[in-house]
Amino acid sequence: MKLQDIILIILFIISVAVALWYLFGSSPTTEQAVLILILTLSITNIVKVSVLENRFLNLEKSFSRLAHDFKEHIKSNIK
Repeated sequence: MKLQDIILIILFIISVAVALWYLFGSSPTTEQAVLILILTLSITNIVKVSVLENRFLNLEKSFSRLAHDFKEHIKSNIK
């Protein structure tokens, strides 16, 4: 398990705990409960975007290699 997955799980558990605490104990304010939920969702989205960015860069490299191989193939067939 990656560090980012562990952080997201911890944040999710904290946000659920604060939501339950608010529902049953009325200790945190509504703003605090919403703030923790927004923080968790924001960090989750940042992690997902960074993962997608890395996958996109790998895909871009693969297409570059494919284009290079195709150009070499065309050059070898013309001769």
